[in-house]
Amino acid sequence: MQIYTSPFLRVAKRLAVICFLLSNAALYAQTKSSFPASTPEAEGVSAAAIDSFLNAVEGKHEFHSFMMLRHGKVVAQGWWSPYAPKLRHSLYSCSKSFTSTAIGFAVSEKRISVNDKVVSFFPGSLPDTISPYLAALTVKDLLTMSVGQSADPTGPVVSTKDDWVKAFLALPIAYKPGSQFLYNSLATFMLSAIVQKVTGQKEVDYLKPRLFEPLGISDMDWEINKQGINTGGWGLRVETEALAKMGQLYLQKGKWQGKQVIPEAWVTEATTFKIDQAPGVPQSKKDSSDWMQGYCYQFWRCRNNAFRADGAFGQYIIVMPDQDAVIAITSETSDMQGELNLVWKYLLPAMQPKALPANPAADDKLVKHLAALSLPPATGASNSTNGTFNKTYTLKPNVLNIRSIAFSSTNGVYRVTLKKDAATYTLNFANGKWLAGQTDMQGPGLVTAAREDFSILVPYKVFGSYGWSASQDLQLKLRYIESPHTETITCHFNGKELIADVDYSFNYGKNKVVLHGEVAE
Repeated sequence: MQIYTSPFLRVAKRLAVICFLLSNAALYAQTKSSFPASTPEAEGVSAAAIDSFLNAVEGKHEFHSFMMLRHGKVVAQGWWSPYAPKLRHSLYSCSKSFTSTAIGFAVSEKRISVNDKVVSFFPGSLPDTISPYLAALTVKDLLTMSVGQSADPTGPVVSTKDDWVKAFLALPIAYKPGSQFLYNSLATFMLSAIVQKVTGQKEVDYLKPRLFEPLGISDMDWEINKQGINTGGWGLRVETEALAKMGQLYLQKGKWQGKQVIPEAWVTEATTFKIDQAPGVPQSKKDSSDWMQGYCYQFWRCRNNAFRADGAFGQYIIVMPDQDAVIAITSETSDMQGELNLVWKYLLPAMQPKALPANPAADDKLVKHLAALSLPPATGASNSTNGTFNKTYTLKPNVLNIRSIAFSSTNGVYRVTLKKDAATYTLNFANGKWLAGQTDMQGPGLVTAAREDFSILVPYKVFGSYGWSASQDLQLKLRYIESPHTETITCHFNGKELIADVDYSFNYGKNKVVLHGEVAE
């Protein structure tokens, strides 16, 4: 039996489907974006697979943001509250790929060559005796992390010296430059110093009209050292969308909206194999590692013919030319390879050459999942029952130089005042939720001991939450929202005594600092 369907009904149904797809596309974007939005299936991606990826992440890694582009369109993006689209995020070594790009612009403008000798840029900073290896060191050797030093000098130099250029040039070089890979963030700083030397501008300022403005990237900042030079190998902060834009620019061989922003030849040169990080390692081991696929010019080669920029704790720009895709991630994880493994397990096979049949149920499920992403605040009761609150505690000498902690509350908001060195900092915390605030107190991080000018980062944006445990311990969680890191202080009260455990998230429960204090009389 043939069932007759009214043409008007058929049109109505088609309009309903179109409206559903458009609605979901808007929800996938979640915020105003420079990229057009689309549903995953329309771009040949399984929404169910993306949802499975998000489920696999939970409990294993702390993600802060995720953005996936296919064919130049946003197919999924999300931020784990309290992280948000318009917040910058510290990139750590993901910054290095931006420094490589600055070198690319300088090369294209014939200001420098990758074969230029490093000593030629700093005649006033050279040691009394220039070794043959130092004389032979080139810009390319800096780009490929093959300086020839026997150990990474970054930590010792940046934490003890103000003049990093002079300190770098004074270091012994044990091996022929270009012959051995050694990860070396100070080498990337030297690239930033070279850019500033030949252009008269800080790297971030040099990149603004060449990279950031053409891509519509704004509100970036970059840490500087005591000499006023951008740190180069770390310290850049941008929004998540800026990472996606950088990836898309490189995926498109340097083109942006039809314009060649950076020469295609440089993009190819910067992202192809230059040096083996692990010569002699069995192929079976290399096959399971994205850190043994070859290093480029401050980019890494990946498995599956991809390449990436990456930074400590899981800051990623993953470019997948074979799939015409870009994935941007900010996070804090102790297992960066584990994050990449999930990308290859779930997202890589999710992408097909052609559009997939519409799957409204899977789309709706993914949209709701992306909208509900969040990181839990401190857990526990809102009030203490032990009568130890609203007091000031004088602390014994400690490595954090905190002299006292004072506690008070107003309308359910806990106020914690720390006297540290010669400064006083007041922090606010809410129960069962994150409370936005700001502070001049420097947060935890890998480079806090560096001799830098951290003033450009002040005030730090923070979110605070608190909770009382059944044993009457007070947990204070302070999330430095423009970094990957969180500071947790657990306060144990015993009469007039206070023991406070200070835990930085990147220590993963190890190396806690324990503070001891008594009620101030």
